[in-house]
Amino acid sequence: MIGVSCTDFCSRAPEEIWEEVSKEFSHWEIFSEAKHAIGGFLERFLEKKDSYDMSYSVHAPICEVNIASLNERMREAAVIDIVVTMEVAAAMGAQTVTVHPGVYSMAVGGMKARAEDLARLSLKTVSRAAKEYGVTVAVENMPSIPVMMGRTPEELGALVEGMDLGICFDIGHANTMGNIDEFLDRFEGKIANVHIHDNNGDRDAHLTMGEGSIDFRPVVSKLSGYRGNYVIESKSLESAVKSTTALEALL
Repeated sequence: MIGVSCTDFCSRAPEEIWEEVSKEFSHWEIFSEAKHAIGGFLERFLEKKDSYDMSYSVHAPICEVNIASLNERMREAAVIDIVVTMEVAAAMGAQTVTVHPGVYSMAVGGMKARAEDLARLSLKTVSRAAKEYGVTVAVENMPSIPVMMGRTPEELGALVEGMDLGICFDIGHANTMGNIDEFLDRFEGKIANVHIHDNNGDRDAHLTMGEGSIDFRPVVSKLSGYRGNYVIESKSLESAVKSTTALEALL
């Protein structure tokens, strides 16, 4: 199923966005930030969701949330925030929660291995909570930004090794690293969510499909066995609708 997610939605009331999205899409990945922090509108969601023929997934919060923080209080707070998000997502009926893997310290050098150990410790807690709440957690690969973890298949694989966690394969992010095929080969059968947007390989631009350099045809072909959602991560609803037309032609 093709769905949509957009960070800019979060500055407007959920009900307003809901009405607009439902006219174009049957799946919405709610980015749990600002006015769309799902704990803040759960009761309203449960009251209204039967009015829309839609399914839902959730992107866990990322603002000031770092599960690899060297500050233990901040790391614990980040994990709690994500676990609570999972609990609310389960109450909403959302089956998938996408999570970012963590950020290296920008203040202290020589702590890369320690940060990776802390990210794994956090993800173990997240994995246990996923079983408790009955949701699938998809850990997302990151773009070519040095402080971000999980930019390569090797990095992301080391973080989730031995855990019951899926992968959110972000095609645009992988394109900035030049490793789309490597991710597809490494995580075949483990991909639980797919994010789609275009770029020219130089930065995480979130362009409409066809406006960047990504050749999506071979990517979609390699994903032929994938049965989850294709979530268009766009800058606007209009861009997502245009991308939907391009994606439908490939599926």
